[in-house]
Amino acid sequence: YKGVFINAHVESLTGEPWSYNEGCLSIPKIREDVMRPETVRLSFMDENFTPHTKIFTGITARVILHEYDHTEGKLFIDYLSPLKRRLLKGKLEDISKGKMRVDYRMVVVK
Repeated sequence: YKGVFINAHVESLTGEPWSYNEGCLSIPKIREDVMRPETVRLSFMDENFTPHTKIFTGITARVILHEYDHTEGKLFIDYLSPLKRRLLKGKLEDISKGKMRVDYRMVVVK
């Protein structure tokens, strides 16, 4: 699905949660399994400011929820167990200090 989502709002989450190995450009070179619901009902406006409410499932729902989390100030690592996050602490600190080389432009804000 390709589209524009302006002022998106998650109306409901349904279906069996399922695991998928997620990553993010904001946290380079780290991937972890994240549980997310199978289906999301989303209200939003398109590029013409026409309101819509649609249901998305599977990988499309997962991508929408991952990006929606960014608007809520969340990253996929926020869904990890405290133990998993402790194990990633060194890598996360290196990323926050800009000690990570990536193939795209990355700005570290201090």
